[in-house]
Amino acid sequence: MTREKPKNLWLSRWGFILAATGSAVGLGNIWKFPYITGEYGGGAFVLMYLACILAIGIPVMMTEIAVGRRGRGSPIDAIGRVVHENNGNPLWKAVGGMAMLSGFLILCFYVVVAGWAFAYTWKMLDGSLAATSVEALGGVFEAHNANPWQLGGWSVLVALLTLWIVAKGVQQGIENAVRWMMPGLALMLVALVGYAFTSGSFDAGFAFLFHFDASKITGEALLAALGHAFFTLSLASGAILTYGSYVPDGQSIARTTFMVAICDTLVALLAGLAIFPIIFANGMSPSAGPGLIFMSLPLAFQQMPFGTAFGVLFFAMVSIAALTSAISMIEATVAYLNEQHGISRLHAAIGAGAVLLVISLLAMLSFNLLAGWTPLGKNFFDWLDYLTSRWMMPLGGIFMVVLAGYALRCDILREELNLPPTGYALWLFMVRYVSPVLILVVFLNALGWLLFDPVQRWYWIAGAIGLLAVAGELLRPRVTSVLIGR
Repeated sequence: MTREKPKNLWLSRWGFILAATGSAVGLGNIWKFPYITGEYGGGAFVLMYLACILAIGIPVMMTEIAVGRRGRGSPIDAIGRVVHENNGNPLWKAVGGMAMLSGFLILCFYVVVAGWAFAYTWKMLDGSLAATSVEALGGVFEAHNANPWQLGGWSVLVALLTLWIVAKGVQQGIENAVRWMMPGLALMLVALVGYAFTSGSFDAGFAFLFHFDASKITGEALLAALGHAFFTLSLASGAILTYGSYVPDGQSIARTTFMVAICDTLVALLAGLAIFPIIFANGMSPSAGPGLIFMSLPLAFQQMPFGTAFGVLFFAMVSIAALTSAISMIEATVAYLNEQHGISRLHAAIGAGAVLLVISLLAMLSFNLLAGWTPLGKNFFDWLDYLTSRWMMPLGGIFMVVLAGYALRCDILREELNLPPTGYALWLFMVRYVSPVLILVVFLNALGWLLFDPVQRWYWIAGAIGLLAVAGELLRPRVTSVLIGR
């Protein structure tokens, strides 16, 4: 098969690394990973998380980049071309369609969340966050969400900035943007860590993150590590697969993937070192969830020297992290409209943006005018989150590793990954037998269907991997025939 000639390529290896890291580093990563690290044993959890990254994150990310580069297109087009090269069933393109839809729907509620960060950068500047208690700042947050014009205005700003960058193209838009946004984010993060070092509680924050407490290695901690390892790298949302289609031939997929995983983890840990010393210095709880950013931290900044300036710096950093994630979520849709239907990037961005604004409007109104509309106990915002994070992304991840491990001929991805024999054998073992079981555990746990503790009953997972390996090797010719569609 003649390889599709790439229409867009990253100008450099670092262009992809910065873009993919920007996709991975979002609002949740800034507060969630540092918190769960401290909650589940510090250094023990970090080691457990890194093991999960090796078992799920890196194999699946390598797979998505390889399929994207091999197929050179949006998720639907890339998977379609790779399956066609394999003489397989074109229905596999539905996996790409689900990933693309998942990323788009995530963005529909994510622009609301990102709008909070943008709004709080301004509120920190104009003094709107002046308060004497966390409860009072909770009232400020609720009042912000209750005002549809205010909440909607910031959400629309995030959407327009995202669409403007994507409309300019891969090199002039996305790569140029992340080339200054990601180093800027890193510099702001380092400055905030330095500020936290002067808070007087840096040792407490450091101990919270890195103290090795093996007693906290529980089933719940393992599930938290598994889930975060899968979701943190923007897998099964169309983002990495699309970004992978712009990676030049000859660039090492394995080396690049490891760099993205390392950068993502370092940003999350540095965020913890920036946040928790300030929280501990002011006698606050580190377990406040999203409220840590929008309620506890603003109060803490007010009580410290130069707090307003560093508070503005912090929310500007969070805004950049949110924007780089938003860019990746809509790029797959814009690329599909541009490549498959011949629509210019500008018009594709406008068309996708119009749909985005309508759906995100409903998500935004879930906090005010439509707050009482809760079909089956969830508002529209929560439904978007539930469907994407608990159903579409885990299922998309499972389908992707099944496609790579069973449905495609070995020579296709072996050639694309260009790994030494041992490295390729290890990757293939992971995507065939380990990653599917672990992603299934994430999926079942998210739905509340997991009936055993995976550490106290670790043999369930080990047995499932072993059974899948044996059955896979014995039945693989038949399974492959069914999956290929021949």
